[in-house]
Amino acid sequence: MPSHLLAIDEGTTRATVVVVDDGGRIVASEGRELHQYYPRPGWVEQDPHEIWQAVRDLSRAAIAAARLAPADIAAVGITNQRETTVLWERATGNPVYPAIVWQDRRGADLCKRLEADAAGTFIASRTGLVLDPYFSATKIAWLLDNDASLRRRSERGEICFGTVDSWLIWNLTCGAAHVTEATNASRTLLMDLGSLAFDDDLLEMFGVERPMLPDIRSSGSVLGEVSPDVFGTNNVPIAGVLGDQQSALFAQGCHRPGQAKNTYGTGSFVLCNTGTEPVVDRGPLLATVAVGGDGSANYALEGSIFATGAAVQWLRDGLGLIFDATETEALAASLDGNDDVWFVPALAGLGAPYWDPDARGTLLGVTRATTRAHLVRAVLESIAWRTRDVLDAMAAVGRPVTEMRVDGGAAANSWLMQFQSDVTGIPVDVAAMTETTSLGAAYLAGLTVGIWKDYDDIDRLRESGRRFEPSWSPAQRDDLHARWKEAVERSRRWARPT
Repeated sequence: MPSHLLAIDEGTTRATVVVVDDGGRIVASEGRELHQYYPRPGWVEQDPHEIWQAVRDLSRAAIAAARLAPADIAAVGITNQRETTVLWERATGNPVYPAIVWQDRRGADLCKRLEADAAGTFIASRTGLVLDPYFSATKIAWLLDNDASLRRRSERGEICFGTVDSWLIWNLTCGAAHVTEATNASRTLLMDLGSLAFDDDLLEMFGVERPMLPDIRSSGSVLGEVSPDVFGTNNVPIAGVLGDQQSALFAQGCHRPGQAKNTYGTGSFVLCNTGTEPVVDRGPLLATVAVGGDGSANYALEGSIFATGAAVQWLRDGLGLIFDATETEALAASLDGNDDVWFVPALAGLGAPYWDPDARGTLLGVTRATTRAHLVRAVLESIAWRTRDVLDAMAAVGRPVTEMRVDGGAAANSWLMQFQSDVTGIPVDVAAMTETTSLGAAYLAGLTVGIWKDYDDIDRLRESGRRFEPSWSPAQRDDLHARWKEAVERSRRWARPT
């Protein structure tokens, strides 16, 4: 019997494919950076063909690097950037427009119109989400509203919509399966969080045509089989699919209410497991599916931070201040303090708990004495302060986090992890294997096909790498937090007309 799993991790800026053995260990990994395009301020796009070709090529390379044959793969798992929207022709599989990335803000005007019609409360009660251009429905609506012929074709069922999981499954199965699963569907603004089904009222509100929608399946089920044209073998099931943040939650062993994780990627996302019922009184946070489908689910409370790793990438690619992200740790540590230099990473507006699409990235406190190290440190500090914003919001709705399990690229930065613990006042536990997003998809696929039998088996696969304990006094933490809040308010006022 095959005992290895192939996990596809299609992120915002990088695609990674890993092969995992039945001990939960990564035995091969292949990755490739993906391009993003910014045709206008606030617009972010990607090439769907590039995404698919990277995944196909990396999958073949990972199997070869593991010295396996395709027939040795027991199942495929997929995890993906959420909310990113792809439309393609059902007959040809060709995209009709670039993928509109989750960071894209072109749906802001639609959100303002719906908010003016008092639709926000209804949408939040039905979906668990806030009315924000972050989510897929605003992107679909923009595409259909700006191309009358595309709307007519979508009404006739000629156009398919999918988040990136759907796009990949369509291509892996050579068009045999147009499906999604509940964690990704819960991020569209179109799914009823209670029934786990697309909702007619929401479809009408956003002007989305039902014939273009995928079928919603359970996260841990067989959603299709990989075509022999892709891997050269038959009957490899696609057996576990999760949005990237839910996948990290799963791999971190946060299967019980109250357990929480933070993933430091392009953005950062704090998720806290809330059990089998979505949180109703959630304040400015999101209720989302953690794993499930087919009428039942585990849920999570989520705080979405749009730009954290993206801000470090901006230091590298936009400003040329660093050559590689690994330089940031030593630069930040070279200073005894921030010398009152602050950065608010509102490069794509502000997500939770502010939900302000008009906020702008803001650098404050610059003097002639400010150096490259100050700017780098300010960006790293902003990642930790934005995380505290979310944790404070969770505590305010009765869901305090007492330990945070973390993963993602920035989790390797010891200076940042200690600062994170200091500003929040809680321990930070770094996973031994920081590729948790990939591992979550592999673990769920393995659970589905019987390599592991239950959640206890999955829990035993996680190993702690490093643990950081808070060292600041509450007074020190709160004094600096007050200054941070002042900086945030400056960023929110900047773009607003007086």
